[in-house]
Amino acid sequence: MKKFFSILLAATVLAAPMAQAQSRHDDRPGHRTMERSVTTKKVIIKKHRWDRGQRLSAAERRNVIDRRDYRRHSLREPGRGQRWVRVDNQYLLINVANGIIIGLSGAR
Repeated sequence: MKKFFSILLAATVLAAPMAQAQSRHDDRPGHRTMERSVTTKKVIIKKHRWDRGQRLSAAERRNVIDRRDYRRHSLREPGRGQRWVRVDNQYLLINVANGIIIGLSGAR
């Protein structure tokens, strides 16, 4: 009986490394492996430098903040057909009809 248990013990000790070396991958044709790749997105914000004579498009004029309280921001009174708008932390005096920049004020 002791001989039987010693042979059984020796067989398990020798069989354990072979069982661990077995391939765990499933190579069947219908089997799919999923791989994930992580991508990072770099966001670059470009600030436009506005100058006199440039034109704000209609889309840009819709997305700006209208400044009717110009005195509160130490801006001069706009003339007829003009208004102050704030774009990119800059105050621009534009012509309402065509969007051409007449004057600049504020932080640059």
